[in-house]
Amino acid sequence: MTTPIEEPVRIHGPKSAVEMRTITADEAGQRIDNFLMRHFKTVPRSRVYRLLRKGEVRVNRKRVDAEYRIAEGDEVRLPPVRLDGGDSDGQGGPGRPSTSLLELIEGSVIFQDKHVLVLDKPAGVAVHGGSGMSYGVIEALRASRPRETLELVHRLDRDTSGCLLIARDRQTLTALHALIRNGGMHKTYLALVSGSWQLGTKRIDAPLATDNRQHGERHVRVAPAGKDSVSVFKPVQFFGSLATLMEVDIPTGRTHQIRVHASFAGHPLLGDDKYGDYELNAEMKQHGLRRTFLHAQQVAFEWPGSGVPFHVSAPLPAELSAVIDAITPMKRSAKRAAPRATAGAAAGSGAKSGGPRTGGARTGGPRTGDARTSEPRADGAGASEPRSGGARASRPRPVGATTSGSRTGGSRTGGARTGGARTSGPRTGGARADGPKSASRPPRKKSSRGRG
Repeated sequence: MTTPIEEPVRIHGPKSAVEMRTITADEAGQRIDNFLMRHFKTVPRSRVYRLLRKGEVRVNRKRVDAEYRIAEGDEVRLPPVRLDGGDSDGQGGPGRPSTSLLELIEGSVIFQDKHVLVLDKPAGVAVHGGSGMSYGVIEALRASRPRETLELVHRLDRDTSGCLLIARDRQTLTALHALIRNGGMHKTYLALVSGSWQLGTKRIDAPLATDNRQHGERHVRVAPAGKDSVSVFKPVQFFGSLATLMEVDIPTGRTHQIRVHASFAGHPLLGDDKYGDYELNAEMKQHGLRRTFLHAQQVAFEWPGSGVPFHVSAPLPAELSAVIDAITPMKRSAKRAAPRATAGAAAGSGAKSGGPRTGGARTGGPRTGDARTSEPRADGAGASEPRSGGARASRPRPVGATTSGSRTGGSRTGGARTGGARTSGPRTGGARADGPKSASRPPRKKSSRGRG
């Protein structure tokens, strides 16, 4: 479990002046909230959104929401904003995140080239500031790499760990966003859902409405008028009736998409305190699960233009691997239960228990030639014993004897077996109960002796 990052008390500086900004061709196409956060680098994200909600930011003299995409030639009014003066403990400069957050984020970088950074994002850290956190991944990276133009390619929930892509220039960001819109980026997650998933590989195509709020928090729901959302669930490992480990591919990337679709399918994510099952989550805490079990395992795509493949993956974090280890005995118990049930069914349907056999054949399966094709009996006899000439090797019979009577130790006891048939091959050894017969005497077509 990731320990929360403590942030020092902030000292506020003077306000900036009002500014009118004309959008250039290079700036066009991005969302207004992202544009403002790059301009007000030292201002928390929550403050930026407050400026938009209050209408202090105007585009062409009109109010706009956070999702508005600025166009070339737009006139943007940038309001006066109070700038942060630094950390009270003297460890940071103006608007600078805490040193511990910077070290955590820089230590999470698992790949970088001239186009992108890839982080194995820790759980508990937001990708950007807001929702009670002044700073997130992108603010920390911008503070530690002030000469770079860094932008989020996509987002992950605060509790979700794993692969997070950061573009290192505007051209790369635009190309990758177009790739996502066209379905060319493949993102695979590992999720632990409740119950035993019996739907096989399941494609869930259920539109999501992301604008609903409950108690001031975003609450996504399935709605016919929502945005197109597709998730493909594939079971990987079963843990009895308790849980199933899933691979989830998301061609679309809506807010809370996997969490809502899993709940919609009747198998909510374990540890999810918003869309999950309260009682199951309480039970999973006994196995060490303290957060939503969702991990961005890998990202793959082909670079636009060149077609060069790109693939990066992040292993399951230690705290989630420990949960898998804790519930693995339940998987083994489920596997052991299946053979016991099979054996019980065999015993009830045709296992030998000392009584007469009906039809001259074991009910567990047909004979082909002289060999049984059924599974071995619980007492150890059956298909594993070799037979010669149609006879059981461990129980020799006299020459010419029929299989119509039940036997004990190779001699006839007088009991009859119904529907028996004479075996096709000669038998040696053994004696009939009504008198000895020479083993060298040739077999006769029909015995003249009376039945015992």
